[in-house]
Amino acid sequence: MMRNVEPRNKIQRILLVEDDQGLQKQMQWALHPAPVVTAGTRSEALRAFEDGDIRLVILDLGLPPDPDGATEGLRILDAILSSAPQTKVIILSGNANREVAVAAVARGAFDFVSKPVDIEVLKLIVQRAERMFELEEENRTLRAYADKRMPGFVYGSSQMQQVAQTIERVARTDASVLVLGESGTGKELIARALHESSPRANAKLVAINCASIPENLLESELFGHERGAFTGAVKQTLGKFEIADKGTLFLDEIGDMPLALQAKLLRFLQSKQLERVGGRQTLSVNVRVISATNQPLTALVKEGRFREDLYYRLNEIRIDLPALRDRDGDAIILAQHFRGLYAREHGRNLKGFTKDALMALQAHKWPGNVRELENRVKRAVIMTDGPLITAEDLELVADGKPRNLNLRDHMRELEGALLREALAVSDGNVSKAAKLMGISRPQVYNLLSAQKRRA
Repeated sequence: MMRNVEPRNKIQRILLVEDDQGLQKQMQWALHPAPVVTAGTRSEALRAFEDGDIRLVILDLGLPPDPDGATEGLRILDAILSSAPQTKVIILSGNANREVAVAAVARGAFDFVSKPVDIEVLKLIVQRAERMFELEEENRTLRAYADKRMPGFVYGSSQMQQVAQTIERVARTDASVLVLGESGTGKELIARALHESSPRANAKLVAINCASIPENLLESELFGHERGAFTGAVKQTLGKFEIADKGTLFLDEIGDMPLALQAKLLRFLQSKQLERVGGRQTLSVNVRVISATNQPLTALVKEGRFREDLYYRLNEIRIDLPALRDRDGDAIILAQHFRGLYAREHGRNLKGFTKDALMALQAHKWPGNVRELENRVKRAVIMTDGPLITAEDLELVADGKPRNLNLRDHMRELEGALLREALAVSDGNVSKAAKLMGISRPQVYNLLSAQKRRA
């Protein structure tokens, strides 16, 4: 059995599985300076792959003892992807085997090239495969880092890094936290992260949705009631505040709380004391309150639908939770997370997503945010027939373009933007611009020349 090989991002060896020695030499020369390891049979290929440090394979399907078929090549493909699903495999195939090559892509191959091989086309596909591997490797690293720091809190974007830093700073305090964000962004997950990172973690986190409970029952749900307080109150019942004593109470959709109840909530936040409905005894409760809403509370305050004093009491610390469309790269990170989660739950052996699925995940605007993404991935895990989830499985259209991961391109864009801003601030004075940018005057002139050449 092949051992589990984890390709490493800094190693760029390529395994070429091709029995034609002339084509081997031609492709080794074309792919220089990348080191190319060659193999002519299945046993040689698997032995070379077991040596590790290979993340990209160029595989001819027609190998001895079946040079006119695809059995050997498909066996190699299955063995490699079973051992290291992250590996990018590019299929070499004659025109007569085009259907088999397409089937190989459905089994997990990255792409295919028809023979005779157009070297320039092959080099472009190799570059795309390298970029895709690096993106996935980065996502895995970021997800593992996030999971280690805050279990269950999955992200990789700078936007969510800021949210995580806020959680780390305020979790150990008793400050009231207001979480603002669109529906489906994970506001309850933020509340749970705050609770589990706090000294109250051993006590209860109690959640209540203020919009889902009728107005005449919400007060009783929150503050409890005494026997006989109203029709049907046949026994004394504790409210959510008492149940959450020494822990955390999460008030979701706080913007839907009736005005009359807002006043009672404010009194509790000021005194940490309450009375059950129909009761006369004053009870002291030690509870931290976290609230959330997808409504613009400042607008509700102006309209007189939300108390201004309560707003400021709840808003001691505010966390603005970004929509998924504004979280760079997180759609793919979360999709991989949910794929693994639901594949284990439903006993599915899925290796990942196809290229069109990854493009669709990046391009989609996610109006339903993380909740929509989770539902689409869960459904795809259950319904897909192949080892890879496609855009069709996700019910998305792959009409976007892959994100540009070339660091040099982004560095050039950043240099240009900073240069223009520094010159604007310094009113065109090169010496002042150089000082603002922390570089020398000659370096500024070099940047100006480079910008002109690219214009």
